[in-house]
Amino acid sequence: MARYTLEDLLNLMARLRDPETGCPWDIRQDFASIAPYTVEEAHEVADAIASADYPHLEEELGDLLFQVIYHARMAEEQSLFDFSSVLDGLVEKLIRRHPHVFPDGTLASSRPANEAIDEADVRRRWQEIKQGEKQALSSKKLSGLLEDLPASLPALKSAQAIQAKAAGQGFDWPDAARVFDKLREEIDELEQAWRSGDTAAVRDETGDLLFSCVNLARHVGVDAEQSLLGCNHKFRRRFSYIESYLKAQGKKLQDCSLSELDALWNDAKSLGL
Repeated sequence: MARYTLEDLLNLMARLRDPETGCPWDIRQDFASIAPYTVEEAHEVADAIASADYPHLEEELGDLLFQVIYHARMAEEQSLFDFSSVLDGLVEKLIRRHPHVFPDGTLASSRPANEAIDEADVRRRWQEIKQGEKQALSSKKLSGLLEDLPASLPALKSAQAIQAKAAGQGFDWPDAARVFDKLREEIDELEQAWRSGDTAAVRDETGDLLFSCVNLARHVGVDAEQSLLGCNHKFRRRFSYIESYLKAQGKKLQDCSLSELDALWNDAKSLGL
């Protein structure tokens, strides 16, 4: 059985947006109205990865790709750009940002297989190349390093992006041990603020603590967003186990002591939930 292709998807999108014969809902949409769906689909991809639901991941990747196709089609209708130019720009940019893989600046070039690559140096060069690209785009004013980060990023992702950019310029702790020290310092400061009863200080110190947690995740090689998503899923599984167990016993959560609930939590943990 023949499979549908990318060309089929592009044609499908064009038909959905056809002003005469397309779908009324799709015809009515614009960049602003579709943007929330794009963000939602990206989160659903991350959610499928966190729960290791790979059949669902396949479907969600398709939904996310459709969002790209959707925006490109609307741009083509306004003579801004089209999907082909999106692909062309992406490939050109990735070749440019990976000189350690494409030394001649072409897709046909390749590095020697036995040539060692230092990952820290790759990250540093990546940031240098990105910064050079931004400077080339602006002849009037050089924007700050962090000014091009999307304001719509969730706080956790934004913290990761901010820290990665700053680290790329050498503004970073030398190792994870120093970040552990900073984390303990932030915990102490949060406790002091809480004991003082200063609500504004508690809010501020909580932010500092969370920012330090994200920083520590980066230093130990963990994606903070994926780590927290995994934790959320784990909590939901174990909490569901407790609810199901108590329901079978004819009991409710509020009928149990904290020690009883903690014992049930440990049971769920021992079952690998």
